[in-house]
Amino acid sequence: MTRQKTKQDPGANTSAQDTVAVQLLRKHRNDVPISGWRLLARRLGPVGLISLGVIVLVVLMAILAPLIAPYDPYEGSVTSRHEAWSLAHLMGTDQSGRDILSRIIWGARTSLIGPTIVILITAFLATTLALTAVWFGGRVDALISRVLDILFAFPNMLLAILAVAIFGPSLLTASIALAIGFTPYSARVIRSVALRERNLPYVASAQLQGISGFVITMRHILPNVRTQILTGMTINFGYAMIELAALSFLGLGVQPPTPDWGLMVSNGQASLQQGYWEQSIFAGLAIVITVAAFGYVGEQLGGRRASGRTR
Repeated sequence: MTRQKTKQDPGANTSAQDTVAVQLLRKHRNDVPISGWRLLARRLGPVGLISLGVIVLVVLMAILAPLIAPYDPYEGSVTSRHEAWSLAHLMGTDQSGRDILSRIIWGARTSLIGPTIVILITAFLATTLALTAVWFGGRVDALISRVLDILFAFPNMLLAILAVAIFGPSLLTASIALAIGFTPYSARVIRSVALRERNLPYVASAQLQGISGFVITMRHILPNVRTQILTGMTINFGYAMIELAALSFLGLGVQPPTPDWGLMVSNGQASLQQGYWEQSIFAGLAIVITVAAFGYVGEQLGGRRASGRTR
């Protein structure tokens, strides 16, 4: 039998090489890490970047309130009650003659301080309980889980109302009570992620080297769950702002005459029935836009599950 030589088409080889080269180039591009603003922009998308801009704007407004507010938020005038929009008062005045725009700018401070207190306390408590439960396991894990289950039975607003009834209405009291109510949601998510890290081989290897559990937890496990912690804080910020605004609306949070968005909605309710809607509507829009911005950024960064909420 004679062997027949198969002629190979040089063009086919060139095409195949080009295909391989393109695949390698794409793989190289995919392997190149994206960091900084490019990574943030890719994860957030156009709407997320707009939401992030809203958050930055509100934070700057709160910080620069003494410089950018056109009037004293506490100073009113009987002769300037319920003034309509004008160059002098861009959002009009309230029932006491105070400039609404100035009070919204200053109200950003209290509207941000309260949720900040909530998420910081929540992050500390949830992370501590979750990592303790994961590392020790057994009875410690079971005990912490039962405590969290008990906290699950109490709605956040109920805890806040009980705390205010005992200690009196204030922003700090309401914030601490809400933080306790938020803790089981965040602790559940952090525990699930930390448990997966706890069972990885590098943890056992570190234990064999004689490294203490505290060092392993702080140096290795905690950095690997920080994404869930930060994402949960971002999402919970919006929830905390809504609930604190509701408490201020009910008169259980920030007390007058302190400028606060939730309190402004409540104070403008009577004026709203008389046709003067500016105070309630503008303050309500500030709450809605800010909460939506924080919620969207948080969900884009890590998803709703990062906060541990199912609602």
